[in-house]
Amino acid sequence: MQNPSFDPQHWEEETRKASSPYLLEVSSFVHSMMTERLLCADLYLGGMVINTSTVMGEEESHNWAVVMQRDMTAHVPEKIYRLSSSLSVLAAIQRWRSEGRVAAWLHVPILQSHLIAPAASLGFHFHHAESDSSTLTLWLGEGPSRLPGYATHQVGVAGAVFDDSTRKVLVVQDRNKLKNMWKFPGGLSEPGEDIGDTAVREVFEETGVKSEFRSLLSIRQQHRHPGAFGKSDMYLICRLQPCSFTINFCQQECLTCEWMDLENLARTKNTTPITSRVARLLLYGHREGFDKIDLSMEELPAVYTGLFYKLYHRELPESYTATAGTDE
Repeated sequence: MQNPSFDPQHWEEETRKASSPYLLEVSSFVHSMMTERLLCADLYLGGMVINTSTVMGEEESHNWAVVMQRDMTAHVPEKIYRLSSSLSVLAAIQRWRSEGRVAAWLHVPILQSHLIAPAASLGFHFHHAESDSSTLTLWLGEGPSRLPGYATHQVGVAGAVFDDSTRKVLVVQDRNKLKNMWKFPGGLSEPGEDIGDTAVREVFEETGVKSEFRSLLSIRQQHRHPGAFGKSDMYLICRLQPCSFTINFCQQECLTCEWMDLENLARTKNTTPITSRVARLLLYGHREGFDKIDLSMEELPAVYTGLFYKLYHRELPESYTATAGTDE
């Protein structure tokens, strides 16, 4: 079912009109947290902001931000409160349970990390941490927690810059690897960055060569990755078209860089298995047509109003792309 549009500013104004002895204001964190949860977990969340003096008995000006969730499928936010100083956190937790809420989300800025231990004594657990804050959760529902976990994958993207006219492809050797094998330049995708943009950026940063995204060629999934703190790793390789050819590689990251004949890359043993396989894929596409290997990109509207996503797939015949009424 498609979710309704959500305007935090309008919702705050409407919420302020509601009758509640604890209603004061909405923090900027609650807005950002609700937006984040909307995007990554398809959940609409209400929020509560708790003053730390109600927890510690200290006169402190900073706040704990707690986002409350009534159920796992709610499509409309509940309420936003700032609890009065007379209401303790323990009493608040009991009240939330009696109201049928299922979870609390606690945001702790890094400079207030000393508040984590008291929160843990109340039953909160770590959910995730950023560079300047941590987020804890408290499951209020029955049975084991059903809250979604935080990100479990890191995403790496490489760019196979292939010059169709010379049949050469851009490759590098990493300076900091134990084995200096030929590979495609690449690196980790930044938050909010499309994979094609990651490939173009990483290629330029490592080699000085400008390029344009053409397609997605392959996806590798690897679990318990040593370089991802034991989490899972997604590694994508994109086909890029060169816009410049002069190499000016980053000597801090790369030992060497060159334009290599594609057939030589496909045959050499001095490369990684995935590089060798994608080189053969490029060779096949060059000879038989890239439409046989490319996963092209199309931007489509998301179910969330005003948002879009990138869909990668093999090209469809026009007769199929024009067909309407087939989507659920």
